[in-house]
Amino acid sequence: MRIIYVTFIVLMASQFTGVQAANKQAAVAMPDQYSAEVAQHVLASGGHAVDATVAAAFVLAVTYPEAGNLGGGGFMTLVDKSLPYFLDYREKAPQKAHRELYLDAKKQPIPYRSLIGHQASGVPGTVMGMWQAHQKFGRLPWADLLRPAINLAEKGFKIPADLVKKANWYQSYLSKKSDKPLNFKRYFGGLKSGELFVQSELADTLKRIAKSGPFDFYFGKTAELILAEMQAHNGLISKQDLTRYEAKWRQPIVATWRGRQVISAPPPSSGGVALVQLLKMSQILQNDFQEAVINGEKADFPEAAIRAHFYAELSKRVYADRSEYLGDPDFVKVPVSILTSDAYSLKRVESVSLETISETEDIRPGLAESHDTTHFSIVDGDGNAVSNTYTLNMPFGNGVVVTGAGFLMNNEMDDFSTKPGVPNLFGVIGGEANEIAPEKRMLSSMSPSVVMKDQQVEIVVGTPGGSSIITSVFQTLVNLVERDMSPQQAVDATRVHHQLWPKNLIQYNPELEASTKDALTIMGYQLKRSSYLGDVQLITKQYGLLQAASDSRGRGVARVFEVSK
Repeated sequence: MRIIYVTFIVLMASQFTGVQAANKQAAVAMPDQYSAEVAQHVLASGGHAVDATVAAAFVLAVTYPEAGNLGGGGFMTLVDKSLPYFLDYREKAPQKAHRELYLDAKKQPIPYRSLIGHQASGVPGTVMGMWQAHQKFGRLPWADLLRPAINLAEKGFKIPADLVKKANWYQSYLSKKSDKPLNFKRYFGGLKSGELFVQSELADTLKRIAKSGPFDFYFGKTAELILAEMQAHNGLISKQDLTRYEAKWRQPIVATWRGRQVISAPPPSSGGVALVQLLKMSQILQNDFQEAVINGEKADFPEAAIRAHFYAELSKRVYADRSEYLGDPDFVKVPVSILTSDAYSLKRVESVSLETISETEDIRPGLAESHDTTHFSIVDGDGNAVSNTYTLNMPFGNGVVVTGAGFLMNNEMDDFSTKPGVPNLFGVIGGEANEIAPEKRMLSSMSPSVVMKDQQVEIVVGTPGGSSIITSVFQTLVNLVERDMSPQQAVDATRVHHQLWPKNLIQYNPELEASTKDALTIMGYQLKRSSYLGDVQLITKQYGLLQAASDSRGRGVARVFEVSK
């Protein structure tokens, strides 16, 4: 699942050596240059972090079409006046959906049915989510915030080379996997690097949304276009699905870690629960880990190999719990307080071995998402923060552009357990808690997170990356706080990923040293270089000053700048 992750941080005016700064600092860490420029302009104009989020999210729907979206959904973790909030604008299953929707007569999953075409889409939440966040926290007029996106769609933007590469790959993918012709090529075929990409239908859609907010998308002309697209191709989304959609304010996951407050995504995301579990278990076993490193050095065993094995051992337990317990809290009871408790973490680490691989088959629950997502982080001048991740799931979603409206639809239905016990696109095995049901929100790994220290925002972080989002955010926080890396070092460092299944497989990006590979192979691991393990967007506050970093793996831009008092 590739997700657009949006993080906004607003920090209090910094003081350095006891002297009040002339202006306040703000920062953005965004997935592309267009969203960075727009977000900076909004903050410089006195906008709230949420204002910058809204403007950037709609810009990314134009300039980052593989993940930026109107036809998808996501999560927003934010801090306003030192108080934490969480907005769930995740997609919902249409009312026609049912648990056997993607199974054949023999009750086996039909290949690609939950990924490609009109039946793969959940009811989109992005437009409603941006509206509800703006209604609660926005300072600047809604229509003004959409103007940059309208201009970019109407006048065009220069096409980056990697967008051309992705669009060509996806077009080839559809030709091989789809049993019905889709209209993706009509809208995204023939892209050429450096040329202007004009999207007039999308510009008209954005103009309607600028004028009437979510009314147009869920009740008006755009709703009519969505329904016409669905009805013409046996899609699932109905008029009632659109009119009944709402984003939900939920209680964020809040936990203590190393003298800090970690604030992250609650269910229907598994991200916050899993992140807290990883951080707590890692802290409990820190002395054991350091001892293993010392012993490893004596045996000429690289620390990087011990660290990768350590993370794999922790991740096995987290992903076992994810499969069994996590789902939409409006449909299933999720034991969040137990899963994130100190006592539970102590119990889970009892079987962790720093010398041998725990058998995957023996890892059980502890109680009796595509890589093409996007994230961005912003800090405004008043100490407010937003960490936002949103997505279409796969790059370019389900390959369907809403005719006349110019935007892609999601394929988030694949994030449900199509059949409990069977892996989805990302190799993640789901359980009954995440099986398909009408109006249910599918489980996610999105982990937009904010870390506070002494009642002020210290870190805002998030990433796309499907099921690897959780481990990428975890490792970035450890790199910053425990390993004392700079922000850029923390996001650029090699990351590893293990998710219980496939058995004993560790993925890595960008590279591991040969000695580390040899050591992990000797231990019994299979190694695979992943083409993608996230695109972290990070903002931190250290010594009263902001720093920002965009992952070198992507085309992101990070900036720290002054805004007027």
